[in-house]
Amino acid sequence: MTQAVKDGYPKRLIEEAATRRQAAVDRGDEVIVGVNRYRLETEDEIAILEIDNKAVRQSQIARIEQTKRQRDPRRVGVTLVTLAEVASSGKGNILQSAVECARARATVGEISDVLRQAFGDHSTTPEVVGKIYGPAYEGESEFATLAERLKEVSEKLGQVPKVMVAKLGQDGHDRGAKVIASAFGDFGFDVLAGPLFQTPEEAAELAIAAGAHVVGLSSLAAGHKTLAPQLVEALRARDAGNVIVVVGGVVPRQDYQYLFDNSVTAIFGPGTNVLDAARAVLDLVEHRRRN
Repeated sequence: MTQAVKDGYPKRLIEEAATRRQAAVDRGDEVIVGVNRYRLETEDEIAILEIDNKAVRQSQIARIEQTKRQRDPRRVGVTLVTLAEVASSGKGNILQSAVECARARATVGEISDVLRQAFGDHSTTPEVVGKIYGPAYEGESEFATLAERLKEVSEKLGQVPKVMVAKLGQDGHDRGAKVIASAFGDFGFDVLAGPLFQTPEEAAELAIAAGAHVVGLSSLAAGHKTLAPQLVEALRARDAGNVIVVVGGVVPRQDYQYLFDNSVTAIFGPGTNVLDAARAVLDLVEHRRRN
């Protein structure tokens, strides 16, 4: 089992099961009341707690700066050097050394930087499962129509429309993003699943390097009002304002207009049928090509 986990086998099976279930929900074979059947004509606005991310960030920075002013710089330096030696040599207890750094009021960032110098950054290459949505919709007229339209648009573009599915910030919930990437791949799009924990700047650079026509930001951790505008600005700063930015995931309806005002082109909230989302994205690509 240890080797299976290392190879990503259980995760792959879970993602295949999640994608298969989503296909069943989209087709209506599996009913979720209020999502794909018996939906309300008008839904009440849900009361949510609004957090000002900028204010929280400024407050945290102020607290860190105050901590740095009040601590003993020599003691901090000694504990960080000790941690670096333990990490690089493999002799000693890393956790114990890190605790001593924290007792000296070293920040999590400073401790992480020391460990990063010794071990480097962990990164993952996302694997996207395939051949699930295609077989599920085989013989369906909707699927055939989408495939035909995708072929026509590809001929006009001179290439298959490329969609990058991005996970930004500290949102590590990637199953929904993987389902979208898998489905769009089966529909015939050229799909790139970006790595977890990217900054908007990193995502913009990857999208440009890959030649993406659309970047789909998957948000499940309430970071959309901060990260989506930053992604748009990062693309514009790199002369790639023509790249379409869409957002999917848990986005309250009262936030939709804010995102539209910040140049997000489309929003796909909870309960969105993936086939409908694919059609909408194809419409956007075709409209952008014409203009």
